[in-house]
Amino acid sequence: MKYDFDTIISRRGTNSYKWDSLPADKDILPLWVADMDFRTAPAITEALTRRVAHGIFGYVRVPDEYYTAVTRWFGRRHHWTFRKEWMIYTSGVVPAVSAVIKALTQPGDGVVVQTPVYNCFFSSIRNNGCRVVTNPLIYEDGTYHINFDDLERKVKEPGVKLLLLCNPHNPAGRVWTREELCRIGEICLQNNVTVLSDEIHCELVFSGYTYIPYASVSEEHLWNSVTCVSPSKSFNIAGLQIASIIARDETVRQRIDRAININEVCDVNPFGVEAAIAAYNEGEDWLLELLDYLKGNYDYLCAFFRTHLPEIPVTKLEGTYLVWTDCRALHLPSDTLQTRLLETTGLWLNSGTMYGAEGEGFLRWNIACPRSVLQDALSRFKGFVDALTTEE
Repeated sequence: MKYDFDTIISRRGTNSYKWDSLPADKDILPLWVADMDFRTAPAITEALTRRVAHGIFGYVRVPDEYYTAVTRWFGRRHHWTFRKEWMIYTSGVVPAVSAVIKALTQPGDGVVVQTPVYNCFFSSIRNNGCRVVTNPLIYEDGTYHINFDDLERKVKEPGVKLLLLCNPHNPAGRVWTREELCRIGEICLQNNVTVLSDEIHCELVFSGYTYIPYASVSEEHLWNSVTCVSPSKSFNIAGLQIASIIARDETVRQRIDRAININEVCDVNPFGVEAAIAAYNEGEDWLLELLDYLKGNYDYLCAFFRTHLPEIPVTKLEGTYLVWTDCRALHLPSDTLQTRLLETTGLWLNSGTMYGAEGEGFLRWNIACPRSVLQDALSRFKGFVDALTTEE
């Protein structure tokens, strides 16, 4: 490989939320927060080095190059053509989601989410005074499907205004098909419900699966949706705080722009802008090698579980670097599993209940790390499970 994903790079002492949230003297192995333990693409580092060398870091004007980089990337890689005028930049996808909810709902309105789902969705909805309306996914044969009958019932409930879609889905690992997205659109259009699609993981899709931007499915999908994108997950630059909101409807866009300003997330930093331009213009070969490495990590994890932990199914991973494991055979609540794992082995995973009640009994793993780190994590987990079996 041209790029090195095997070298362990210490992140201790860098004020990493993932690595420095517990004392350094503890043997903690954090596979929880969704950022990667790999250096970003060299083209991004080089662009940032040039910007740092200038030495002045005042307020930034987002240049045309940013819009061009984003629109060309999506047009070329994902066959979705949109215009600069449809875009609003902001500091991240979570602030973007919160601003769109503020713009398109009133306090008390319902927002549908498909659980188990990214935990910040719940806080974004509640912080805007809205109600969480769950459309639980169907877990079957190691993967998840949409319960369309339930979705139809939920969007018909009084006051439901938005469906907050996760595409690709975190933590279920699904990359929604065109047919599934078409059906979502039909149901929402029939019931005057707007789709807000969080597509932050859109580049993290494995061979054999295709990411379809929700808004690219049809003109009706485009006009009845708002999409949030960012290079932050795919290129490991989340701390640089940059994202884009894409909305075709000008009236909707004006309302979102107003909400962005009300929430005071209308400014971005110069490093995020430079990094995004470099990622989209020069980072594709690094991204392709990253995907191969992540797939190798997933395959290794699956083989380990099949051999050593066959009682714990691993959910099929189509996209993202977040693996969802069904630990219900251990007969402990997810929160207890997370706590005891951390206390006894130092392995830090995410409790499934972070992602809604449907996550009970599951744990989420972040496998975006050198393979030797993953091997260490798996060894610790096996030792924990073996100890539980001995207790029984």
